[in-house]
Amino acid sequence: MKTYAITDVGQQRDSNQDYIYCNENPVGAFPNLFIVADGMGGHRAGDFASRFCVEEFARRISESDEMTVVGTIEQALRETNEQLIIQAKEHSELDGMGTTFVVAVINGNDMIVANIGDSRLYIMNQGLRQITEDHSLVAEMVRNGDIEREEARFHPNKNIVTRALSTTGIVLPDFFEVRLQAGDIVLLCSDGLFTMLEEKEIEDIICSNRDNLVTAGKLLVEKANSGGGKDNISLILVKND
Repeated sequence: MKTYAITDVGQQRDSNQDYIYCNENPVGAFPNLFIVADGMGGHRAGDFASRFCVEEFARRISESDEMTVVGTIEQALRETNEQLIIQAKEHSELDGMGTTFVVAVINGNDMIVANIGDSRLYIMNQGLRQITEDHSLVAEMVRNGDIEREEARFHPNKNIVTRALSTTGIVLPDFFEVRLQAGDIVLLCSDGLFTMLEEKEIEDIICSNRDNLVTAGKLLVEKANSGGGKDNISLILVKND
């Protein structure tokens, strides 16, 4: 397994509200752990939400005695959400904060993915394939046939998420089980990447640099910034050897 992770403030934000976690070593009973979170709720609140949830979740994974990957993730996310609500009650300036959350665990050729919000996980093999489904207003509009998928990147409501780890209540993630092949590349990313680049551009960069994840990752960030860099940009690349 080879990995590379990078986060960048972008060109138009004065702070980075994304937070990433990339650990190819065991975390509790998990063989590895990869997370991308995109905070929301104002400068400090968004920063706090993404960092707090990632760190709290990873800590709970490391201490969990649950028997299954799905059960462990579900319990850790629920407890993390509960703690986020407590933080908001104790610190009024954090009220209304929230974060997206996409997490992956890879065991051999089997991968478990969970997501809340619109941060995504893709797999690159013969082409780029989105595994997660966005919890966002525009994604619902695409699914309902109200707009075309190509229109979603530019829609004025593209930043409205319909599910997040937040202070308003406990939410459940969607889970996906994926069988990987040797050479597959997994991409976890925040919307600062895929709203700035077409998926074909992402595919071409990864495909051209599939033996050098560092180059691929840096080029993706560079391309997103040159395309406007309107949001924070975060990504994790994992190659399944």
